[in-house]
Amino acid sequence: MASLFDSTRNFSLYTIPAAWVVALAPHVYAAQLFEARSSKAFDATAPRSFTTKVQQDPALDAATKGRIIRAEGAQQNGFENLGLFAAAVAAGNAAGLDHWWLNALSGAYVMSRIAYTLIYVNNETKGLAQVRSVMFLSGVGVVWTLFIMAGNKLRSTI
Repeated sequence: MASLFDSTRNFSLYTIPAAWVVALAPHVYAAQLFEARSSKAFDATAPRSFTTKVQQDPALDAATKGRIIRAEGAQQNGFENLGLFAAAVAAGNAAGLDHWWLNALSGAYVMSRIAYTLIYVNNETKGLAQVRSVMFLSGVGVVWTLFIMAGNKLRSTI
């Protein structure tokens, strides 16, 4: 079985749907938590008003409201960053970057997003908020690294 860091196989494009699943997961968690702790069901016809409904629900305690709202924030941030990550992976593949680097960097991005999401949803302290920021910046660093490596490779072939 090939590992993620196998230099002969390129798994980087598979990390794009993986990152999409990581971005969606906190929303699924939030909706399930809401339905388990509230007397209401998640309203799929008006999903953008979900956090407002959570804030106004008297059946939910403050800790549950905070966790749901943070999960929604993590989901939004995940989707906001997904396009840039996908573009970076595509640029790396188009430039013909070494598969080891593509696999390692795209895998590192997904891992940073998993850590970011878990910290975001469970965070209730300033210290963890700073760790969350580090995880966010590490993911952004991976994206910029992919773009810079792709640009350098393309520049050297011209």
